[in-house]
Amino acid sequence: MNFFRKWFGSVPKNTEKDEDDFMKKYLIVGLGNMGAEYVNTRHNIGFKAVDFMAKEAEVAFETVKLGALAQVKIKGRTLLLLKPNTYMNLSGKAVQYWMDKEKISKENVLIITDDLNLPFGTLRIKAKGSDGGHNGLKSIQTMLNSTEYPRLRFGISDQFKKGQQVDYVLGNWSDEETALLPERLEMVSKAVKEFALAGLNNAMNNYNGK
Repeated sequence: MNFFRKWFGSVPKNTEKDEDDFMKKYLIVGLGNMGAEYVNTRHNIGFKAVDFMAKEAEVAFETVKLGALAQVKIKGRTLLLLKPNTYMNLSGKAVQYWMDKEKISKENVLIITDDLNLPFGTLRIKAKGSDGGHNGLKSIQTMLNSTEYPRLRFGISDQFKKGQQVDYVLGNWSDEETALLPERLEMVSKAVKEFALAGLNNAMNNYNGK
């Protein structure tokens, strides 16, 4: 960059574009609740997903303001993996803070959350949508004053009896689900990377329903 400025007084436009592309940052937010009692619950699939990605990249989370953060570099992109420590119903506070701090636009944010309306392990990526009664998404929607932000929903199915929804969502995975989780989390990781490297539409086309 200094070479161009020294000899030509300015930087070629496509060089600036390449630099901008290389420096792109993404905020990947896994929703969940802090505390050992929540670690293996269905509602904490967002935490489990970003934990998987951090382990895969051999990076560690650090305690930061309003959460825990890990940084993953992939082909010129920086993925900031965030686990809010605000508890689910105040997740938006952490999301807004780190978007502002890192100057990340809504288009470069991806929220990973659980979804009762999808079969276990099924992925659905969307560019926008309602909170669907999910307290974490409701908080984010309120803080951003928008429903237009990318989210990746992970199916936890709805195999519970009437009146047992809270116990089911905050309950631990079954043995069968636990055995299948590693493969499903690997699929989430691939989808997140596709989102960062190839864009939202490609991620939706290649991973929705998988």
